[in-house]
Amino acid sequence: MMIEFEYWWLLVLPLFFTLGWIAARVDIRQLLSESTTLPAAYFKGLNFLIGDQHDKAVEAFSEAVQANSDSLELHFALGSLFRRTGETDRAINMHVNLLEKKELTAPQRNAVKAELAQDYLKAGLFDRAEELFKGLEDQRYKQPALHALLEIYVREREWAQAISTATELERLSGVPFRVEIAQYYCELAMNFIIAQNSEAAHSQLALALDANKNCIRANVLLGEIEASTGQHQTAISYWKRIEFQQPEYLGLVAGKMLKSYRASNQLKEGLAQLNAYIETYKLPSLMSVLYEATLAEEGAENAAKLAR
Repeated sequence: MMIEFEYWWLLVLPLFFTLGWIAARVDIRQLLSESTTLPAAYFKGLNFLIGDQHDKAVEAFSEAVQANSDSLELHFALGSLFRRTGETDRAINMHVNLLEKKELTAPQRNAVKAELAQDYLKAGLFDRAEELFKGLEDQRYKQPALHALLEIYVREREWAQAISTATELERLSGVPFRVEIAQYYCELAMNFIIAQNSEAAHSQLALALDANKNCIRANVLLGEIEASTGQHQTAISYWKRIEFQQPEYLGLVAGKMLKSYRASNQLKEGLAQLNAYIETYKLPSLMSVLYEATLAEEGAENAAKLAR
C-alpha cells in the first residue's frame, strides 16, 4: 500500500536531523505510517522548539511519550531535548529504562544504547560513554561512534587512542585527519619532553611531520629540544624550516633563534636573518623582536632606524 505523504513532514525532517543520531536511526517509512497517530502534544512540542521554548517543548514531548509509550522515536526526541537543556540525568534514566524492555529488537537495542552513550558523553561520564560507543554493533553507528570516541580521547588526553581512532575515521570516511593526528603526536612528544626523554620526543615529532609536513609545532619543539641540549645550530635549522611551512608563524621562533645565534656567537648573522625575513614577509611580530634585540646590542639610534 502506498503511503500518502503529508506536508507537515517537511517541517519535521530537518528537526530530526538536528537531533544528532536520527539520520542513522530513524525509519522514515515507519514514522510516516504512524504520522496520523502521533499525539497532539508532539506537534505542540515542535511549535515550542521552533520558538526556542525548550522547557515547554520538554513538557509537551513528555506528554507525547506518555500518550505513545511504544514510540522509540518520541523517546529519542525527548532524550535529545533533555541533553540540550542540561537534564542529562533524566535522559539517562529514560534510556536505561528503555533498555530494560525485553521486547526490544537488536536494532532497537542498539539505537537506545547509542542514545544512552550520548547521554553519558554529555554528562561527562566518559568511561561509560566509551564502553557503549565501542559496543555498538550496527555499522550505521560506526562513524558517529568514532567521532564521539575521538572527542573523549582528546578530552581525556589519551593521545595514542586519539591517533588510532582518527586514523580509522580517516579510512572509513575519506576525510583527512592529518592535521589533527600531527597535533596528537606533538602532545605525546610534550609528555616525553616533560619526562626528559628527548629521544622518544624526537620520534613522536618525526611521526607528526610524517602525518603533516606543514606541522609548525613539530619544528618549534624539535628546535627547543636541540637548544636545551646546547645544539644551537641544529635548533636554528629546525626553526628555519617554518619559513617553508607557513612563514607568517616565524614570529613564534624569532626570539628563540636570536638566543641560539647569540649562544653560538653569531648574533650579527641572526639579526641579518631576521632583517631578511622582514624584508620578504613584512611581519610586525618579527619587527618587534628585531627592534628589541637591536636596541639591546647596538643602541637606540640603530634601533630607531628600523622604525623608519
